[in-house]
Amino acid sequence: MPDDDKPEEPRKVPGSALIRGILNSLGSSIPVIGGVLGAAANAWSEQEQEAINTFFRRWLDMLEDELREKAQTILEIAQRVDLHDEQIADRVSSSEYQTLLRKAFREWAAAESEVKRVIARNILANAAASQIVSDDVVRMFLDWPKTYSELHFEVIGKVYNNAGITRAGIWRAIGRERTREDAPEPDLFKLLIRDLSTGSIIRQHRETDYHGNFIPAKKQARPRGTGPAPPTSTFDDEDPTS
Repeated sequence: MPDDDKPEEPRKVPGSALIRGILNSLGSSIPVIGGVLGAAANAWSEQEQEAINTFFRRWLDMLEDELREKAQTILEIAQRVDLHDEQIADRVSSSEYQTLLRKAFREWAAAESEVKRVIARNILANAAASQIVSDDVVRMFLDWPKTYSELHFEVIGKVYNNAGITRAGIWRAIGRERTREDAPEPDLFKLLIRDLSTGSIIRQHRETDYHGNFIPAKKQARPRGTGPAPPTSTFDDEDPTS
C-alpha cells in the first residue's frame, strides 16, 4: 500500500508511540482490533479519543479493502485452475502452496497497483496448476512485484515475446519516441536495463552450441589510427536482447 495513502498519525495526541506499537502487532488481523480499541479506550481523554477513533477507522477501512483484494485474488485463482483435478486439489491444499500464498499476501503492501496484483495472482495460479519450476523459483517471482516497477514488467514482457529484440526495439515497443542521448528518458531506460541485467532477468543475446554452451563472440579488430570505438547508443538497434 503506498505510503501516500496511509492515514497521518495524530502526532499531538499523547500515546502516539503506543499507537505505533498496536499497529505493529495488528498485521491484518481485523478480529482483534475491537478488543484493542476497548483496552485503549481509557488511555486518552474524550477529545483525544475521538482523534484516535478517527485514526483507527481509517486503518479499518484500508484493512477491509486489503481483505477484499485478497478474497478477489483467491476467487480468481480458483476460477483459473481445475479444482476437480485431484493433483491440483492436493497441490492447492498442500503446506508448500499455502506457504506461497502467505508469502504473496505478506508482500501485499508492496503491490501498490492492480497490475502488480494481477501479476501476483497469475504467479499463484500457475504455481497451483503446474510445477514446471520449483517453489524456490516461484518465491523469487513473488519478490519481483516488490522489487520492480510496472515499467520494468513492460520491458520484461517485450523481451519475452520478441526473441532477440534490440534496446531500440524495446523502446519502440513500449510506445516511446527516441530522444537525444542527453535527455532524461535515455537515463531512465539505461537504469531499467541495468536493473534487469544485474538481476539476471534479461541479458544480451549470445549464440549457443547444440548443448546450450555459449559460443565466444568474435572480436572485430578496428583498423589502426581510427581511435577508440564510439560509445554505444542507449537505443542500440544492433545487439539483440534475450
